[in-house]
Amino acid sequence: MLTVIVDYESGNLHSAEKAFQRMAIETDAGQVLVSSRPEYVARADRIVLPGDGAFPACWKELHDHRGIFEAMDEAVNQNGKPFFGICVGMQMLADISHEYTDTAGFGWISGEVEHISPTDKTLKVPHMGWNDLVIDRPHPVLDGIKTGDHAYFVHSYHFRAAKPENLLAHCDYGGDITAIVGKDNIIGAQFHPEKSQSAGLKMIANFLNWAP
Repeated sequence: MLTVIVDYESGNLHSAEKAFQRMAIETDAGQVLVSSRPEYVARADRIVLPGDGAFPACWKELHDHRGIFEAMDEAVNQNGKPFFGICVGMQMLADISHEYTDTAGFGWISGEVEHISPTDKTLKVPHMGWNDLVIDRPHPVLDGIKTGDHAYFVHSYHFRAAKPENLLAHCDYGGDITAIVGKDNIIGAQFHPEKSQSAGLKMIANFLNWAP
């Protein structure tokens, strides 16, 4: 089994690589490879798309790496390969982002990426640090993860899912903030599982052994 973490120069690749490799060894889930080559993405059994920074910049970098999006799209939407988007990699699943300028997303999970606007004005944006997860719907990738488990967030925008069934978990930051979305063979986390200690490592292990 091959899991490919997509390298398009816009993700926290070192931490993600180490966390995924560790859990792949612990769960006998095969090889984890970081690659920017479309041919590796195309033959992957599982695909991970990280993303740090602003949505428009990540989108541009991804599409500047010729062939990667097309390889992901075919693998995920035609061949049903499991996909895990992290941070901006999760946000790009949406229809559109309103960060700086309106930018189209993949449209794989219906919704929009909007600025965080806490009702408590003492709360700062970006939302940065540890927060408690609230699990909204069960999912195989969330097995062993419960409401109250901690996750590490760093973001100013979040995903507003258009359909309630695609919202798997949220957290409270002066209002509900989307933490995890999912649909069919696709899942995305706004937080960084590779930095979220036991809950994040459990989620990674579950993904590496997920057969949707």
